[in-house]
Parts: sequence; C-alpha cells; structure tokens
Amino acid sequence: MRSLVSAVAACALALVAAPAYAADSWDVPKQATIRIVGHGYGHGHGMSQYGAEGAAREGLSFAEIAEFYYPGTTWGNAKGRIRVQITADTTDDLIVLARQGLMVKDLGSGERFEVPDKDASRWRVVRAKNGSNRVSFYTDRWRTWRTLTGEGAFTVRGGPVTLVTPSGTKPYRGRLAALTPADASAARVTVNTVTLEQYLKGVVPLEIPALWTPAAVQAQAVAARTYAAYERAHPRASIFDICDTWSCQVYGGVDAEHPASDAAIAATRRKVLRYDGGPAFTQFGSSSGGWTSAGSVPYLPAQADPYDGWSGNPHHEWSVTVTDARFESAWPGLGNLKRIVVPSRDGNGAWGGRVRTLRLVGSKDTITVSGDAMRSALGLRSTWVTFRVR
Repeated sequence: MRSLVSAVAACALALVAAPAYAADSWDVPKQATIRIVGHGYGHGHGMSQYGAEGAAREGLSFAEIAEFYYPGTTWGNAKGRIRVQITADTTDDLIVLARQGLMVKDLGSGERFEVPDKDASRWRVVRAKNGSNRVSFYTDRWRTWRTLTGEGAFTVRGGPVTLVTPSGTKPYRGRLAALTPADASAARVTVNTVTLEQYLKGVVPLEIPALWTPAAVQAQAVAARTYAAYERAHPRASIFDICDTWSCQVYGGVDAEHPASDAAIAATRRKVLRYDGGPAFTQFGSSSGGWTSAGSVPYLPAQADPYDGWSGNPHHEWSVTVTDARFESAWPGLGNLKRIVVPSRDGNGAWGGRVRTLRLVGSKDTITVSGDAMRSALGLRSTWVTFRVR
C-alpha cells in the first residue's frame, strides 16, 4: 500500500514537473468552436468521492481517507436526532397513508393517540380556519376525528410512516410533523425527526455508490454524519436543522436505503470528525480533478489529490465543445464574442488551477464574472477549466 506521504509527494512532483499552463487569453473569430477542457466535478472542497474510492482501492482505511481529506481534525462521536426538512411536501397539511400502528402526537399537550380502524386510506393533520389543528381520515371524503391543542405529528410503532406529497408517496423512519416557521407564514414545513444513524441510511447511498469499496463508503458515512452534526449545531431554521436536497445532503428516506451502505454506517457508528470543540464542516464533492480547493476553514485546504485519477473516474479529465453562440446566449449583453480572458486562478494544478474570474470581451460590452457564475451559466462540471478556440 502506498503511504499518504509518498502518494502526495509523488503527485506534487508530477505537478511541479508539468509544463507551464496555457495562455489565459484567446481571440474568438466569428462562428468559432470552443472546446472547454476541465478537471473535476463540483466545488472541490474536502473529500473527493471518486478520490475516496481511488484511495480505498489502494488499500487505505476509512480513517486514513478521512484524515487525508480533512487534515487537522480529530475523532469524536455524535448521536441523537436530527430534524430534516422534506422539500417535496409543498402543501400546508400533513397527509400519511393509513397502516397498523399509526400514531398521532399532539405537540401542544404531548399526548399520543393510536388512530382507530376507520377503513381509512389516509390520515392527515390540517389547520382549520380558526387556527386549530384537526386530525382527519379519508374514506369517501375527509372526516374529522380529533382536534389537537397544538400542531400534530405522525409516527408508526415498529416501522416507517409513509408521507403523501403532490409528487407521490415516500416512507420515512422516525416522526413526521407539519410545523409553522418562526415567521408564522401561511405555509407550513414538513419535518422528519429521525436518529442520526437512521438519517444516514437515507443519505449515504444517494451520495456515493453503495457497492463501491467498503472503505470509501465508510469514509462517506463519516463525512455525511459529521456534516449532519455540524448542521444540527448550526440549524438552517428554528424548526429544522438540515434540508433533504443537494443544497445540504440528499436524503431519500427508507426508499434510498441499501444493505451495503447500511453496513458501512454500522461499521463507523457514531464516528465524526471534530475541530475546535465541535463537529467539522465536512464538505465533499464528486471529483477534485487532482487538487482539492481551499474552503472556508483550515481543515479544507487546497492540496494535491493523488487518489482522484483512477481509471474509473469520468470526471478527473473531461471536455465539452460549444460554439461562441453558447457564450452569447448566456450573456446576451456581449453582442458578438471577440475574446475570452481569465484574469485570475487559484494557482493550484494544471493551467494555474480553478478559474476565479472570467472576462468576456464582446462587440457591445465587456463582462466580468466569477468562476462560479461561469460554471453555472455554461453548465460546466467545475471551475477548473481552460479553453481551446478554433
């Protein structure tokens, strides 16, 4: 097994020996074809998921992988529950499928009730015109069963509760509640309160292939658990800690679970990375391209990544070919694109690294944007790019 030190040193030497990066200015003739060549996929902060798999294939353990991508952190434990915003439920009520063992909790009084057998297909908590919360069931129509003193939540004794949303149904472990935001806006938010370990079962296989090398999946479990613990310590809102989309971590509930990732979660049970007395901000992304990028904290440095470039990584090096019209469409104020200039990069890796600013010179205007804005407007995998114009 190649050691971390020797691997990083070999990668750094290769990068030092590479030729100087290409000129950062290109003339663009009329009806030009522009080949955009790039490295990596994502922001580049923290762990490269393809890099974790490359490292695992070289024999590194999940702990060695985590320590490489988050240098300066220490090991700790986290447990307890986390509150997850379920973004697919856009309605003001909370509807679940009827099933044996379904319970409703009055969040005002703290009382719990098992719902009776009413030949119902669905149960819901809905806010009445007078502001009270009513529990009702559906047969041929909605019928009121009970009025609560506060807002309501559903659980199922010994199993998941299946949420009904405008886009379909999905089962979740733990508790589902419809909660009012702190600003008392009309629309309520559906929140799934679940243990950290149960939450991870719905996250890890959506963030990394569950059947990758176990050490890589275990490293992802540690990164995801730590990220969740960090968000819980810095909640997104008063009524939830974290969302269920790529803006936080993708969370799919019970439907997302996989035995292989469940095993990785169990193998790393409660393990998290800590820094300065709290959970670390363990950002991660698909592929570093061979260099991670500096994040907002000391343990997210820019560093050579010798593990990202294994043969199965389609994002380590990539290219896309567009016409100048693609730029002119993205920035219509330009007119005809005449010149592409990259004034600044982050200084790490081929071509001088990731683009920090891009300047486009057109017949009508000159526009300067950030590398992130460039990536978003052109739909690129990362900001680590160079251009080939013909």
